This record gives sequence, C-alpha cells and structure tokens, in this order.
Amino acid sequence: MEELPARERSILALERRGFPGPGAKERAVRERLGLAPVRYYQLLNALLDDPRALAHDPVTVNRLRRVREARRAER
Repeated sequence: MEELPARERSILALERRGFPGPGAKERAVRERLGLAPVRYYQLLNALLDDPRALAHDPVTVNRLRRVREARRAER
C-alpha cells in the first residue's frame, strides 16, 4: 500500500489537535496548510474514505467517521 501524501498526513495531524475556541481551527487551516476551510473539509471528508488514512492514523480516522455518521443520522 502506498504511503499517505504529506498534505493528507498534515490534515490528520491537525485533526488530532484540540482548539481553544471558535475560529481557531479555521485560522490554523489557513496558516499551516494554506487552504480555505471549505477546501480543507472537502479533502478531510474524502480522506476519511481512504484506506491509507485509516492505516496511518486509525484512532483519528475512526473518530471522525463516527462524527460524520452521527451528523448524517441527524439529518
């Protein structure tokens, strides 16, 4: 299996962190990754379905998958 590219590893690393308040995560996305928040969340959502991401960081990916499924169930 191929290794996860650096940008995708950075996205998962950012998701492992906690953020102190509203807007802090979006600011970190812009500053650290150079991405607009909308694009970041698009990439993150696709990453959650990538088996390489699961192999790289199963705890984070599984947690985010549970959150995504809970939000879908609410709709």
